[in-house]
Amino acid sequence: MVQLIPEEPQFTTTSEQEVWQRLRDGLGPDDVVIANLRLTDETKDHEADLVVLMPDLGIVVVEVKGGSVWCDAEGWWQQGRGRKKPIDPVTQVRTTKYAVRDYAARDPRWNHRNHVAWGHAVVVPYSSFPADWSTPDCPRWTLHDRDDQADLAERIRDNARKAAQGKPAPTYDDVVAITDILTGRLALSYDVTAEADERAATADRLTQEQAAILGVTRLLTRVEVRGGAGSGKTVLALQQAKQLTHGRSDRKAQRVALLCYSIGLAEYLKREVATWHRKDRPAFVGTFHEFGKQWGAPEGDRTNSDFWETELPELMGDLAEGLDDRQKYDAVIVDEAQDFADSWWRPVLKALRDEEQGGLYVYSDENQRIFARFGRPPVHLVPLVLDHNLRNTRQIHESFGPLAPSRMYARGGDGPAVRFVASSPEDAIGAADDVVDELLDRGWRPEHLALLTTGHRHPIQVERTDFHDQDGYWKTFWDEEDVFYGHVLGCKGLERRAVVLCVNETQARDRARERLYVGMSRATDELVVVGDPELIRQIGGDEVARRLGL
Repeated sequence: MVQLIPEEPQFTTTSEQEVWQRLRDGLGPDDVVIANLRLTDETKDHEADLVVLMPDLGIVVVEVKGGSVWCDAEGWWQQGRGRKKPIDPVTQVRTTKYAVRDYAARDPRWNHRNHVAWGHAVVVPYSSFPADWSTPDCPRWTLHDRDDQADLAERIRDNARKAAQGKPAPTYDDVVAITDILTGRLALSYDVTAEADERAATADRLTQEQAAILGVTRLLTRVEVRGGAGSGKTVLALQQAKQLTHGRSDRKAQRVALLCYSIGLAEYLKREVATWHRKDRPAFVGTFHEFGKQWGAPEGDRTNSDFWETELPELMGDLAEGLDDRQKYDAVIVDEAQDFADSWWRPVLKALRDEEQGGLYVYSDENQRIFARFGRPPVHLVPLVLDHNLRNTRQIHESFGPLAPSRMYARGGDGPAVRFVASSPEDAIGAADDVVDELLDRGWRPEHLALLTTGHRHPIQVERTDFHDQDGYWKTFWDEEDVFYGHVLGCKGLERRAVVLCVNETQARDRARERLYVGMSRATDELVVVGDPELIRQIGGDEVARRLGL
């Protein structure tokens, strides 16, 4: 049977429907009939009632005119429903033919330019013309009237042969190529990132709207903003750093420090601030350790916990006490403050010009406290709560909802369902690697993908950490050519559009629930969890297991 595009077209007139049916029934299996082809070029909008493509014969653009049609010395006429109007079907179909032909010729998939046979035809299925009738621009073989309908398909074939004008007939492959061009069949697939782009734009808008909460803090200098994953805390911390640094009509510009614990989050903050106007950039952005290094604090061994928990904070506090006012700060903003130990707050407060009244703005999520240390600022903070998840899709938000600190409302839009891939802890990394390959095959770009582990680190993370120092490794988070391989301990405050969370622990260790929460909430658009179903149930509880389909 002839190939029909579309298979069941909708026609505005009975005449077009009947002509299409006759060609459908009379043409061969390699032929193609495209109905209602619309095309726009620089001159006008064109519409071809039918385009017939026949291998080894030619291509014919067909114009159908129903009702009563005739031609006299004044030109062409058509009458239907008692109304007579002038028409010019020959010019109309010829112009359309050239437009369609030129459109196909411009497409890079068509390398023959115009050098195949194109013709045109006028079909008047209810009107009759003499067999010897013709005009200079309309030979009788291009006009098919009421008496020609019984063998219309064969007449269209003959029309194609006579219209060749010395040009070669299209081959079967030519017909396939031109059909693809005319029906818009580009070599494209579903772009998995398109919806993610739209959701990201919406989330950015919602987060900026939420920045109005900073107006509440205008007269407050000691504030704690609490919110679960996806609530926009980091964006608000950045916005507050910009506002305090730049100043406002009712508040002078301040010397501001923006701190966090993790190297990865600090790198993100630095990259964001680097895009701002110089007058908006805070005086310091970085980790707690970097905060002390500007005063001469030493490097430390990352495996020596006593240095980080006791020695460094004590030394930093002493160094801060010796600073003059030019080196101190009017305000300190701390993101992911739940990572700070008790001993870390003394140097933070000592770094303020006014230790009693200076600005201290803390952003925290107690359910992301995944380190053994525990600390809170030794000063009173006015609490503000963010209860809307702006970043994660509804499906992802609901999957980790039972792990969040309090009830939150999903505003991140809809996305694909969260998936679970069952695997033993020993095989989890291999299974997670397979999921990464699948997501790449589906169209996710490497820079949008992360594989995060909760137990031992992925071999690629170990390899990259050995090759770079810690700072260099975290810069690879923004590498546009590679998937990021990391551990949930270092990824708080960061996110990826698609995350494969590899739960490769052999048992529910201390703070495993918090690690699961952090890992699941790093994905904004698509989340796949890999691990042992029973272990997931032990860590996250029955409700998380149920939402993962276990």
